[in-house]
Amino acid sequence: MSAPPLTKFARSPRRSGESQDRRTELVLGVLACGVLALVAGMVIFVFAKAWPSFSHNGLKWFGPGGDVGAQLQAIFNSPADPANYVYLLRAWPLIYATILVTASSVALALAFAVLSAIFIVEFAPNRLRRILEPTVRLLAAVPSVIYGLIGVLVLVPLVGNHLITRAQKESVIFVVQLTGNSLLVAVIVLTIMITPIMIAIIVDALRSVPNGWKEGAAALGVNRWRVMWTIVVRSARPAIIAAAVLATARALGEAIMLAMVAGSVAFSPNPLDGPTFFLEPIQPLASTIVINAEGLTVVPFGQTLYAFAAVLLVSAAGLSLCGYAAKQPLKRYGIRA
Repeated sequence: MSAPPLTKFARSPRRSGESQDRRTELVLGVLACGVLALVAGMVIFVFAKAWPSFSHNGLKWFGPGGDVGAQLQAIFNSPADPANYVYLLRAWPLIYATILVTASSVALALAFAVLSAIFIVEFAPNRLRRILEPTVRLLAAVPSVIYGLIGVLVLVPLVGNHLITRAQKESVIFVVQLTGNSLLVAVIVLTIMITPIMIAIIVDALRSVPNGWKEGAAALGVNRWRVMWTIVVRSARPAIIAAAVLATARALGEAIMLAMVAGSVAFSPNPLDGPTFFLEPIQPLASTIVINAEGLTVVPFGQTLYAFAAVLLVSAAGLSLCGYAAKQPLKRYGIRA
């Protein structure tokens, strides 16, 4: 019996598969373009809202001058007439606090994360490793408000009651009050919060290094620590950079926890104050937005808060570009992220 003739509705399996792949490609392309459009729309919206604050202050917006708290209060109490809106702001204390707490926390977290990841991957006993890894991932997922609550209930009273002396309080009493909410507590809690994220990323990166590289170095008589530090860690540098960038971005945008433990005082701690420097309160940009969110309905005040958000957006974009640039020289050694 002869096979039935092919009709115009019959399709080969290969052509049907190609058509399905093409549809999938189009759907994924539309979704990717949608995400890009959403991000672009968000950036344009924030900068459009923030522009009046920048345009009225110019580059002085980023500089020092006057009491930031009083300036924000004056902006909040602006007249209803748009022609008389108050925009005067010198945001350096907020920017300085953001840089200070973020840089300190990321530097400490990076050191702890690299050493902890090396221990987990190479030196920890199997039983301990099976406990440490789920614990680290659990800590990375804990909401920031929990860390803030622990900081307020444990660390702030500890610093306020036992580390701050009467002499330190009197030395700055006419400038700022030392209550325990401080740069020190903010750095400690933020370091604890971002370290698990970095450990989880670096552990996976260290494990991805081929075992043959480690075995070859060990065959030459190199001890385990030197193998890990000179071979494995160097090979995992792109992932370490990525972990640092991700942790820095989270530290920059952290608001609730810092609002709870940092003091919420727009003040620039002075390194010349010695140890008191670490005990002085701060107020980063992100926590300033959260603290003053109820003022968004006041037009000039809301535009000022959007200006804070614009600075954080630019900072996050700059971090991504710096991370990308830092990884480029590593390509000469065949190292890729």
